[in-house]
Amino acid sequence: MNSLLFIHFISFTITDAIDILLVAVMLYLAYNLVKGTSAINIFVGLALIYFAYIVIKAFDLQLLSSILGKFVNVGVIAIMIVFQQEIRKFLLYIGSNEFLKNWKGILKFSSSATESSIVLDLDALADACYNMSFTKTGALIIIARKSDLKFFIATGEVVDSGLSTRMLENIFFKNSPLHDGAVIIEDNRIVAARCVLPVTEKENFPAHFGMRHRAAVGVTENTDALAITVSEQTGAVSLTLHGEIKPDLSREKLLYLLEKNTKHLD
Repeated sequence: MNSLLFIHFISFTITDAIDILLVAVMLYLAYNLVKGTSAINIFVGLALIYFAYIVIKAFDLQLLSSILGKFVNVGVIAIMIVFQQEIRKFLLYIGSNEFLKNWKGILKFSSSATESSIVLDLDALADACYNMSFTKTGALIIIARKSDLKFFIATGEVVDSGLSTRMLENIFFKNSPLHDGAVIIEDNRIVAARCVLPVTEKENFPAHFGMRHRAAVGVTENTDALAITVSEQTGAVSLTLHGEIKPDLSREKLLYLLEKNTKHLD
């Protein structure tokens, strides 16, 4: 008998160990694919519900198992209907050349050594923000950290430019075709502009904030990215992280917060 463990009614064999290992690998790969998107919360929620279902079934709790089993079966169909756009994007990415080229990156953990060689040009970023603040030019700048923003990047126009004050100002100039939407900065480069971001669904969201602030809160609720917003009405500069807006920042305060929250890039 290949049983490794037998306690009362629970047996654990080599086959069970292989099964658990394969499921763990699949969950890790799925997590890496949805990391940095709004789907991550759905992924975690489904995983917890299914884990609860397995535990309840193991203890042979008939009523709870029946109720939760119905929810799991119907829930998958409901999710496919409600989140059809996200699933479509996911499947398109799986079949894309980008996925085929980068499949090795999914199998490895993020390297702190690589991150440590990247220096974010905070002065260029602050100069652009306060120059646009002076002219009341609206702007939304997203700074990627650990979360992967590939799905948001795919909604915009690829720029792939070095980070500079003039480049940011040119993008958000009111007559520029790229000014409407968000700029995403990754590894000290402007990777995309005119990106579409999810807006927050908070019912108590302050009415005096506009759509740029809603988008800033929306993207930082689901990722660890930072969002800098320049108001078109007042010229006020704000920084949003973890869904919380820090409004009306001075240049010194903005630089302090950026430096504090981008240390892993330095």
